[in-house]
Amino acid sequence: MFYRALADVVLVLHFLFIAFVVAGGFLVLRWGRVAWVHLPAAVWGAAIEFMGWICPLTPLEISLRRAGGEAGYAGGFIERYLLPIIYPSELTREVQIVLGSIAVGVNLLAYGLVLARRRRRRLGV
Repeated sequence: MFYRALADVVLVLHFLFIAFVVAGGFLVLRWGRVAWVHLPAAVWGAAIEFMGWICPLTPLEISLRRAGGEAGYAGGFIERYLLPIIYPSELTREVQIVLGSIAVGVNLLAYGLVLARRRRRRLGV
């Protein structure tokens, strides 16, 4: 039970990290210093997708599930709703590149807005 709970925590953190990678640039609009954390996270997240790597959180979660006696992802809310988002069954190399491109595109938009806001402030508009 303990290892399953730890695996669930890792899964939720993984999901939150993915959300932060994709949309964290918009937090920079409100809190500029978030960029110091978000930019490295976004680069890491995009690199994972573009290079076809596996995020270290994935094997950590799997090993915790195995330590807890689980063989798969059957069960409650987390397994049913979060796992398909984080680990889609149709995940191919092409899908990874599309996902990485979406993350980069969303962040380019967010940081474009950040830069435009800074420019307006500097010009006093």
